[in-house]
Amino acid sequence: MKKTALYIALFHIVACGQPKDVESKVIYSDIDLFWNAFDQILLVEDSLDQLRLLDSLYLEKGSPGLHKILEVKNYYAADYIKLIRNHPEFWKSIRKNTLRTKSISDELNKGIENLRTVYPKLKPAKIYFTMGAMRTNGTTQDSSVLIGSELAMADSSIDISEFEGRTKQWLKNYFATNPIENIVLLNIHEYVHTQQKEMPGNLLHIVLYEGIAEFVSVKAMGVPSSTPAVEFGFGNSAVKRKFQKEMFYERTYDWLWSSAPNEFEIRDLGYYIGYALAEIHYEKSKDKKKAIQELIELDYKNKETVDSLIDACNFFSKPIQELRIEDEKARPKIKSINSIGENFNEVNPNTTEISFEFSEPLNGLHTGVNYGEMGDKAFPKILEANWSEDKRIWTLMVELKENHSYQFYITENFRNEEGLPLMPYLLEFKTISK
Repeated sequence: MKKTALYIALFHIVACGQPKDVESKVIYSDIDLFWNAFDQILLVEDSLDQLRLLDSLYLEKGSPGLHKILEVKNYYAADYIKLIRNHPEFWKSIRKNTLRTKSISDELNKGIENLRTVYPKLKPAKIYFTMGAMRTNGTTQDSSVLIGSELAMADSSIDISEFEGRTKQWLKNYFATNPIENIVLLNIHEYVHTQQKEMPGNLLHIVLYEGIAEFVSVKAMGVPSSTPAVEFGFGNSAVKRKFQKEMFYERTYDWLWSSAPNEFEIRDLGYYIGYALAEIHYEKSKDKKKAIQELIELDYKNKETVDSLIDACNFFSKPIQELRIEDEKARPKIKSINSIGENFNEVNPNTTEISFEFSEPLNGLHTGVNYGEMGDKAFPKILEANWSEDKRIWTLMVELKENHSYQFYITENFRNEEGLPLMPYLLEFKTISK
């Protein structure tokens, strides 16, 4: 009886000493799975055998978080094998760092509790440390934080000699910041995203969405932002002036999630814009917890509410609506659409060309068409495209079906000689039966 009682007591201590919700917040089982697969892959030379090993030892056995990051970033087994074959020294050098995930789980759980302190309504979420194919250091899906440990766990000592060009330069700059030292802050940033409403679809609101996550994570952890763009933006007023000119553009890659070249030579400057707006809203609010709640729970589907919050910050030189009107007046537009008739619901399926006349000559270099909400089924078969001599008209040679609905965008990738992008235009029409 004494042994039984002692066993029960010990079981109670082991099982209940740490709350179950704390135990399950951070999952790092994918790390060991990956390195087991990696070791086996290096023992074979045939690429098909390598693919089978990665599938069976890593992808198929992976956590729900691994399966989510595969979906979000469109990772395939072939992506991993290509990276492993072409950059073995990189993988060998990052291995030690990624194995530290076990030791930092306690820090992460403390960080989550810090976040709960500034935002008591915190909903449960899980953090998954995965090994990705170098397209993200961290992202989210639903209530899951998905960490790409091959990037997020790096530091300046990692071997990037096998990379080339812009990729190598970006890795050099990013790894020089020793991201592993800020891994807790990164995770709390991503954890905030799991609490926010659906990400918006326009650049101005997206930078606010990202900036709020960065600001709230900084307030929760009591440390400065580790994003170089934030410090740089606060010291360079030209960043705000340039963003004000481009805030209604659709080209998010100029401001977020990209190493696209810019005049400041600093990536992701949109984070600064959103961070600054969040900070202003917070500082002018008497009730700080309420301010944090308002920021996190901002409903981006209600554009008027979001614009009102931004306007109240007095960050830009004019109210958003005035700046939007100025932007629309300044940019080139589609003046008319020729060759398909006046009734877009009764277009002849024998039509072979669609011509777009612009309000001014464009540069004749940049073009762009894209799917509408109806997707590829509503996209016409395009045979070729050409410009008029004066660059005022752009014509698509098409092949249309009868009794079919079409929908596609003429995008802002079209630009005038000064580089101003075209106002996007959604064309919808329907062909009749022959």
